Amino acid sequence: MPEGLPPNNAAHSLTLMSDEKRARAVADLIVESFEPAEAASSAFETEEPWPGGGKGWLVEAYFGFEPDEVEIRALIAAASDEATARSATFGMTEKRDWVANALAGLAPVRAGRFLVHGAHDRERVRANDVSVEIEAGLAFGTGHHGTTRGCLLHFDRLLKRRRPGPVLDVGCGAGVLAIAAAKVLRHKVWLGDIDPIAAEVANANARLNGVGELCRAVVSRGVENLTLRNGAPYDVVFANILARPLKLLAPSLAAVIAPDGDAIVSGLLVADVPGVLASWRAQGFFLADRIDLEGWSSLRLRR
Repeated sequence: MPEGLPPNNAAHSLTLMSDEKRARAVADLIVESFEPAEAASSAFETEEPWPGGGKGWLVEAYFGFEPDEVEIRALIAAASDEATARSATFGMTEKRDWVANALAGLAPVRAGRFLVHGAHDRERVRANDVSVEIEAGLAFGTGHHGTTRGCLLHFDRLLKRRRPGPVLDVGCGAGVLAIAAAKVLRHKVWLGDIDPIAAEVANANARLNGVGELCRAVVSRGVENLTLRNGAPYDVVFANILARPLKLLAPSLAAVIAPDGDAIVSGLLVADVPGVLASWRAQGFFLADRIDLEGWSSLRLRR
């Protein structure tokens, strides 16, 4: 779940301005380098002109701990350059709706038939769209990240071939994937997250989207929660988390997938793909489809 949630006690902040390419790279690397409950970041276009043409992009990052400025500047330099790293400003932040501020600068995201949007973009929903509205004040998992969009695109392609039965969303975050599945399938979807706040957020978003009775998130590390195990076998399992847990959870997730089911996994940098594939191949799965977006890979795996 690279997009993450607002980190617990996010009192520390970082901001910097750059061009689009560097800003996206910095925001992505910060998300990849820390646990979701520790740090989150966003990058969005501003109205400020940028040297060399185009608009400047603002990166905002928030930390649930006091960050090591030397370490963070080194990460920024690795994702962009030394000048960008030096321009970063660290500070303290009051408790505020920083997610709403980030979402306000983001356009709706389309992934096949699915449209992920905020309340301010309801008028952009078309008649045949399956819309997923994410309340900006509830979670940072807005669907704008390439990993979430990749999973939705895989699901959209899958729906053109068959209509899945039971669906599970592991590491559900804001609940975007589970809500999308419930809205299009109109049957129960199982979902869980290791973070209790994430489960609360996903449930609130499900109610907002009119599928509160179909999506009831539980707190669970992988499929440890009995509620999730009892829902097996699953036709589709979403796991938009990170490379390391995808490898560690491969045996337990494979065990709850139906013989002809699919795993749609993401949260992977391109360099992570071989290691994750090796872990799932050991469980008898092969790569059926792959989507690369914004430096991230999303995979559909089958037995």
